[in-house]
Amino acid sequence: MLRVEVANMLIHEVCRITGLTKKAIDYYIEKGLISPNLLENGYRVFDRDEVERLKKIAVLRKLGLGTDEMKSVLSDSSGDTLRTLAVRRQLDIQREQAKKAILEKLCSGASYAEISDELQALENGKTIAEKLLEAFPGYYGRFVCLHFARFLNEPIRTESQQAAYDRIIAFLDDMPPLNLPEDLQDFLMEATDEITTEQITKSLEHTRKSIENPDDFLSNNREVLEKYIALRQSEEYRNSPAYRLMAYIKAFNQASGYYDVFIPAMKELSPSYAEYSKKLEMANKKLLAEYPDIAGEPSGAF
Repeated sequence: MLRVEVANMLIHEVCRITGLTKKAIDYYIEKGLISPNLLENGYRVFDRDEVERLKKIAVLRKLGLGTDEMKSVLSDSSGDTLRTLAVRRQLDIQREQAKKAILEKLCSGASYAEISDELQALENGKTIAEKLLEAFPGYYGRFVCLHFARFLNEPIRTESQQAAYDRIIAFLDDMPPLNLPEDLQDFLMEATDEITTEQITKSLEHTRKSIENPDDFLSNNREVLEKYIALRQSEEYRNSPAYRLMAYIKAFNQASGYYDVFIPAMKELSPSYAEYSKKLEMANKKLLAEYPDIAGEPSGAF
């Protein structure tokens, strides 16, 4: 982009530099995204910071963000809002792909009642995913959301599934916020700052594949596992922010009912998640049989 020195520019100059129309800039002024100074003659002037902000707005506009989303992004110096929006965008794309598949089924003769159930499942999944993003902070919320979103596309067909869905919504609505201590917040932000949505997705897929055949995974990754477990049992790790963070989250999940309410309800709502949980439990048993010393370590919650 052309670099231009900016000092109290008029709107026609700002339009030329940013690529935005006067109408668009007027709209962003009206919505409170920028506040140029008004001269006595009625002309508005834009300083360097406002022009730079409008350049960012022009980019965010092309990415399809609304004004409320723009406000959130521009007021967040950490970049966490952008990363959360990336998760939402990925889930939106997946839902659109699912809708395309459902449309093809309708074209092939599926009943409208069946299609309606599948569409409702997408809406239910979106509701839970959004609440998970809101319930947990930063990277942890994105990871939890993407993990469970994979299991939220199945229609509710029984009363017990409906009751489980209602319990999940009530739990997420009433769950207290996970307010990490400031030092752990800073650690989590710094440690996960460059982890993308794609990398989280690949990590989740790697976990899925590893529990499909835990014997092969243990056999093929023994050296890596032994080094990892040695690190987890070291004094250095036990005195680290990573250990404290895992212990803090585990204690929060126990106190909030995450393990006792949310996880059982997810198993009842989603047959695919119930199957995944069985495989995960079996894989964990095999891991503990090989490495019994790691029992009791703070661990994941899935």
